[in-house]
Amino acid sequence: MRIAVTYENGGIFQHFGHTQQFKVYDIENGAVVNQQVVDTNGQGHGALAGFLQMGRVDALICGGIGPGAQMALREAGIRLYAGVAGSADAAVQALLDGNLPYVEGATCDHHGEGHDCDHHGEGHDCTHHGEGHDCTHHGDHSCGHHGCH
Repeated sequence: MRIAVTYENGGIFQHFGHTQQFKVYDIENGAVVNQQVVDTNGQGHGALAGFLQMGRVDALICGGIGPGAQMALREAGIRLYAGVAGSADAAVQALLDGNLPYVEGATCDHHGEGHDCDHHGEGHDCTHHGEGHDCTHHGDHSCGHHGCH
């Protein structure tokens, strides 16, 4: 299995379409056997799903991600874990431990001031107005500030 994480300075970069790097983890028998940081070479929203597919990525961990990118990842067969903040390494370990929830709807809405954190289908709207804040849903994870402005 191969897991990619939107990456910046050890943490999960909060905007999929603007990520400059992914940290890619190779998993065997439930453990990380290799990890490397790869540059996206300036590819944006549309090309990143193809970039991950060509890299044989099975799952993506990221912060905010728009609906078009979500669809592209789905079509590429890449499982999405969105709305995640904090350490990239810790998030991968949480996924391996079965403690990282699969969230289908963490989206960035660039047409409004806020964005949707549609966790567990309950449609929370986390409007940030430029400040970083923490929207924790059900205590299971923190979507943090996605940087969707």
